[in-house]
Amino acid sequence: MKKIAVLLMGCGGVGRHLLQHIASCRSLHAKMGVQLRVVGVCDSKSLVAPMDVLKEELNDELLSEVCRIKSSGLALSKLGALGGYRVFNASELSRETEEIAKLLGKSAGLAVVDCSASMETIEILMKAVDLGCCVVLANKKPLTSTLEHYDKLALHPRFIRHESTVGAGLPVIASLNRIISSGDPVHRIVGSLSGTLGYVMSELEDGKPLSQVVQAAKTLGYTEPDPRDDLSGMDVARKGLILARLLGKRIIMDSIKIESMYPEEMGPGLMSVDDFLHNGIVKLDQNIEERVKRASSNGCVLRYVCVIEGSSVQVGIREVPKDSPLGRLRGSDNIVEIYSRCYKEQPLVIQGAGAGNDTTAAGVLADIIDLQDLFH
Repeated sequence: MKKIAVLLMGCGGVGRHLLQHIASCRSLHAKMGVQLRVVGVCDSKSLVAPMDVLKEELNDELLSEVCRIKSSGLALSKLGALGGYRVFNASELSRETEEIAKLLGKSAGLAVVDCSASMETIEILMKAVDLGCCVVLANKKPLTSTLEHYDKLALHPRFIRHESTVGAGLPVIASLNRIISSGDPVHRIVGSLSGTLGYVMSELEDGKPLSQVVQAAKTLGYTEPDPRDDLSGMDVARKGLILARLLGKRIIMDSIKIESMYPEEMGPGLMSVDDFLHNGIVKLDQNIEERVKRASSNGCVLRYVCVIEGSSVQVGIREVPKDSPLGRLRGSDNIVEIYSRCYKEQPLVIQGAGAGNDTTAAGVLADIIDLQDLFH
């Protein structure tokens, strides 16, 4: 039985779903000859680890309790006395995480899994790579930080997996890597990479006002607590930057042209969430309605897309033909069109659920299992 030691950073929705998937897939993985051994779970304030990471692991009962505690909005330090583990506080977290990486990295092997949404994990990830650990990312920020950070992580492509940073569980990164490895030059990528903005755009197509659509998306749980986090386009820009860097483009976030769906004067620092939802966004309805009608008169629909072409990455609202793959897209699905020498006239189209904690966690789990040949 091949054993993969896993250290999880981040116990939000994706992290909790990952722990649940690990527990529920025990028999499946056993048939594959693989066992996942969770040797650490941390949030921003605490780390939970077994007494002896070389020989022990956090059992499924404890992982279930971790999920329950975190779902209640509590810190890991509130864990009950199930025994067999230690809890380290914030001041010890970084040191103890590095210690686990040292103990396991070059001996048994360790997969450091980042399901947080934090910039603060980057230093830990850098050290983990130096110590011979594998890295699995759902967190986009390490790959969209400085080129220095990116280069450090991307230097050992066999030891890093990050499928879930773009398109949740969709095989976007794997497909792109296969095309690149075959020597087929990719010259254009077009994608609708936000489930939230995909939903908003397809609802606008039906003639509904933007303010009503965003309110509905928030009620359905499609948006962040502050919908402007989605409407700013920054999440799509991060995904675009990851794809562009994968193609070898040496660009930084500041070089990406991003069209926000709201003006600066309605930004988070100047207007509260409630004020934006009840008074601000209504003022944007007319302009968007006019753009929807203009697109329709051209036989097109509006989509919020990322376009990577040459050295340029642009993110914003575009008119696309109604009968194109992007134009037919409905709801919160993601879609990516990849144009290359082989896929010149008919692009490679990857489409499906591109958001959601469950789908993203499944993508992360697949990435961990994909590392099995690197473990003893």
